[in-house]
Amino acid sequence: MKMRPRVAAAVLSLLIGPGAADRPLAHAQEVGDRAVNPILWSDVPDLADIRVGDSYYMSSTTMLVSPGLPIMKSNDLVNWRLVGYAYDVLDDEDALALRNGRNAYGGGSWASSLRHHDGTFYVTTFSGTTGKTYIYRTKDPEAGPWEKTSFRPSLHDHSLFFEDDGRAYMVHGAGNIRLTELNSDLSGIKPGGVDRIIVPNASATAGRNIGLPAEGSQLRKIDGRYYLSLITWPRGGMRTQLTFRADSLTGPYEGRVALQDQGVAQGGLVDTPDGEWYALLFQDHGAVGRIPFLVPVTWEDGWPVMGVDGKVPAALNLPASTLGVRGIVGSDDFDRGPGDPPLPLAWQWNHNPEDEHWSLTQRPGFLRLTTGRVDADLLAARNTLTQRTFGPTSSAVVTLDVAHMNDGDVAGLAALQRRYGFVGVRATGDARSLVMVIAEADSPTEVEVAPLAQDTVFLRLECDFRGRKDTARFAYSLDGASWSEIGKPLRMTYTLPHFMGYRFALFQFATRTPGGFVDFDDFRISDRIDSPE
Repeated sequence: MKMRPRVAAAVLSLLIGPGAADRPLAHAQEVGDRAVNPILWSDVPDLADIRVGDSYYMSSTTMLVSPGLPIMKSNDLVNWRLVGYAYDVLDDEDALALRNGRNAYGGGSWASSLRHHDGTFYVTTFSGTTGKTYIYRTKDPEAGPWEKTSFRPSLHDHSLFFEDDGRAYMVHGAGNIRLTELNSDLSGIKPGGVDRIIVPNASATAGRNIGLPAEGSQLRKIDGRYYLSLITWPRGGMRTQLTFRADSLTGPYEGRVALQDQGVAQGGLVDTPDGEWYALLFQDHGAVGRIPFLVPVTWEDGWPVMGVDGKVPAALNLPASTLGVRGIVGSDDFDRGPGDPPLPLAWQWNHNPEDEHWSLTQRPGFLRLTTGRVDADLLAARNTLTQRTFGPTSSAVVTLDVAHMNDGDVAGLAALQRRYGFVGVRATGDARSLVMVIAEADSPTEVEVAPLAQDTVFLRLECDFRGRKDTARFAYSLDGASWSEIGKPLRMTYTLPHFMGYRFALFQFATRTPGGFVDFDDFRISDRIDSPE
């Protein structure tokens, strides 16, 4: 049955407090009534953006999770809402589906490009996992459907570009930036079409001692001139934004450093209906991931000048956020009415889901996860349901019914990355135990075990990203009101093998016999934690 009203009220009061639904989650300290950076303190990297009329649209990298290639919408460049995804599943391959010992951690789909041309929206991406370039198109990015085209090879960090004569190109590559013409239907590279390097050794604009070659192409035509945004990373320095310009699409291009402050870089230019200009970029921000910053842009001698006196401002001359991250994350009681989508947009599966082994209808009002095979650990488990953590602090609480676990099953609530941690329940024969596990050394270690003599337990995970603290704490409750910490704090670490910020994750996996199941209820997120500064 669903949670008793008294217990549900206690959990909600603990999590969000009075009036919390009316305030933005994870909104940085306000400066009067002005918006502040970061505009979203959560993992939204490799930004691509456009304005269509009075509306702004943004796409982002989501790597291996499904659905993927998110589309976000805003009316003011500050408040963003998820409105859809370009795909449910990128492709059906073993690595993308956690099959046959393969995985796509650090892979999947990478940086995207977003365009609006002749009444059609286009969003594109590429994948080293599949070796393909993907183009999705629709008339309505909120309702879809998205039509898919894919071709080989995988064009790295490309930018889709339509010239005034209708010809289509992709600008792509790292170090040497290349212009490649596409077929008129975008089905692939045009035989005999333009295919040439337009910016050789683009990294040299930032100096000789370069670690990350210039990449992250975003190309725009503004007032008849071509502007190419790139990023590079000098050794011992920081992620750096570059701008190149040319009077012809094929060049020659001249370049300069556009911004070198706080590592805020990679993204594109966007203008407002009133003629103001901004760059939507991101910053590597530790375990929470890569978070978006909005940087004002002025024009001098035909060049976009980013920042205020070369710095990224803390406050913006835009109204303060009323939404925070509530547009991209969300609580879920798993109750579904007629016509409701199966899962809110905030949720994404770790790799492609196995649909026959999860359900919201077998026990209405609950998320049921059923094991379909035996796995060694959390990173191998299929049907792990995730959404972003966020800063400066965030927490998640969920109710778990473990009455139907099989011997050897493990289920719970995790902080998911390569060096993960979780609080959960392990079944041993007919007995149940609460467990806290961490994988700080890339292999899971059971830190604490406590007996569990009931079928329902409440689990809590708190994340503290203040001052790059990057700490997660775990707790459980037997009544939804009184909590006990378990195990030890997890030092969260952003690892390149996963290349994603930490995520809240609901999971179950079998270590001995598949077929057991658990039911999750009342997943609640908050920007409040009990941990001290």
